[in-house]
Amino acid sequence: MSGLEQLYQQIIMDHSKSPHGYGLAEGDVTSHQRNPVCGDEVTLALRWNADGTRVEEVAWEGSGCSISQASASLFATLAAEDADAGNAWTPDDLQAFIDEFREALRSRGQIPLDEERFGDAAALSGVSKFVARVKCAMLAWVAAEDLLTRRAAEG
Repeated sequence: MSGLEQLYQQIIMDHSKSPHGYGLAEGDVTSHQRNPVCGDEVTLALRWNADGTRVEEVAWEGSGCSISQASASLFATLAAEDADAGNAWTPDDLQAFIDEFREALRSRGQIPLDEERFGDAAALSGVSKFVARVKCAMLAWVAAEDLLTRRAAEG
C-alpha cells in the first residue's frame, strides 16, 4: 500500500471514529437515507443563513460502516470550512459539488476527487473502485440533494 493510500485510510478512520458535524437539533429539517444492502443510515440537515441563501452548517446522525460515517463527517467538515472562509454554499454551489462527487465516485477510479476542491474528502476517491461501497459513501450527499430538491419544490 502506498503512503497516499495509507493516509487516505487514516483520514477515513479518523472521521468515522471522531465525526464532525454529528448531532441534530429539534426543528432541523432532515433527510434520512438508508443503504438497504448493508444497513448504513444517515439523517442529515442543512442549516441555512438568516436569509436562506447559503448553507452555514451541515449536521447529521447515523450508523453504519466507516465509509458512510466518514463521508458524512467529511461533508460536514467541507461545509464548515467553506462557510468559515466566506464561501458558504449556495444551492447551486452545493448541487454542483454533489454532482462532481457523484461523477468521481461512479467513475470506477477513473476520475479522482480534486484535493483542492474536496480537501480531505478526496480520501474517498478510492471508494470508486469498489462498486458495492459507492452507495455507502454517497448517503450523506444524497440526503443533501434530497433536501435541496424539497427546498426548491417548496418555492
